[in-house]
Amino acid sequence: MSSNNEPESSDSLKAFGAAAKVFRERAGLTQEELAPLVRYSPETVASIEQGRRFPQREFIDRAEEALDAFGTLRAAARHLARRPGLASWFRQWAGLEEEAVSLCTYECRVIPGLLQPEAYVRAVTLSVPPPPEEEQVEQRVAARLARQRLLHRKPPIAFSFIIEQALIERRTGGVEVTRELIDHLLSCSELWNVELQIMPLCQPDHAGLDGPMQLLETSDNRWLAYTEGQRRSELISDRKDVSVLLQRYAKMRSQALTPDDSVGLLKRLRGAL
Repeated sequence: MSSNNEPESSDSLKAFGAAAKVFRERAGLTQEELAPLVRYSPETVASIEQGRRFPQREFIDRAEEALDAFGTLRAAARHLARRPGLASWFRQWAGLEEEAVSLCTYECRVIPGLLQPEAYVRAVTLSVPPPPEEEQVEQRVAARLARQRLLHRKPPIAFSFIIEQALIERRTGGVEVTRELIDHLLSCSELWNVELQIMPLCQPDHAGLDGPMQLLETSDNRWLAYTEGQRRSELISDRKDVSVLLQRYAKMRSQALTPDDSVGLLKRLRGAL
């Protein structure tokens, strides 16, 4: 456990971006010309080349082919596994997520990172002091969005999310950001491997009063848990402790709105904005 939540150096991102730029220029392409070939915007191509945005797997594969990079970009991407923008105390859990079979998340503070649209990521990043540098903001946004590829991973992960209604009603970032957030949550709820439940504002019997938690099932069917607070976290592997959290999460699934009712509530909240 560490109290250091600063993201790591972006040297590996900058090195990858520099390599991508060299191969683009070698191919005689501008950023605007490369963009449709990799199916990303010119702004995204520029951000990746500048080392400000984490390149997603699709970008790496398409750029490798479009630029005939001899496998160099894929090789460079292997050094990006420890992604800048992730808090130091979260990296171990992020690594475990990569190989997970199931992921369960209960949140009462902020929308889970795997469900955050970009505007909401920025609003959250800018809300909590101390004010980050622009480069830190870009790193954190890139890392958060890159993690979301887990929603579409093959073999798939079974996701369960329970989030408090208050997190949406808070309107973090303002009305427009909240509209985008709700639309994004509705879109995520349509994924066949994602179960999204809302814990209503009025719920006298609530098993999650001790705070947020994440539960993870490994490929060998072992369960682990993760909790975090102000600038610190705890990875929980003791079977008895994990069992307690699994019991609490199971209870909360029965206390929260059903997935269908949760979608209905999200649509009503969207209509009221």
